[in-house]
Amino acid sequence: MKDDSFWRSTNYALKTSGPLVKVLRMVDGERAPAMGFIYEAMNKAKEDIAKELGGQESAYKEIWDIIDEKWDRQLHQHLHAAAYYLNPQFHYDKDFHVDKEVKTGLYACMDRLISEEDYLKVNDQLEDFHLKK
Repeated sequence: MKDDSFWRSTNYALKTSGPLVKVLRMVDGERAPAMGFIYEAMNKAKEDIAKELGGQESAYKEIWDIIDEKWDRQLHQHLHAAAYYLNPQFHYDKDFHVDKEVKTGLYACMDRLISEEDYLKVNDQLEDFHLKK
């Protein structure tokens, strides 16, 4: 119990796993559908890990790389990005930011789900949604 490396490793494990456990609880919960929240939850978990580890990239880069690899290979789907974009809780937040990944996901879902004839109509509806009409 006096081994400092054990306690440093334990501290690191707690700081890095805590935010990820919150995401797992949200995804596994039965209260509300999680699809519209996964994208933001993963971003927040990564930010929380960085903060917990002091904000220095060298401290959190390794764990972020592991998270990104798992996210990109197994979890990340265009549908998550589209659901994030269409979630009013995030879309109308003053800090809402749409990057290339989010737009790509949204348009990939639109391409898959919407006929060519309805595409312009849906695009107009997206504009109305963005403008809170």
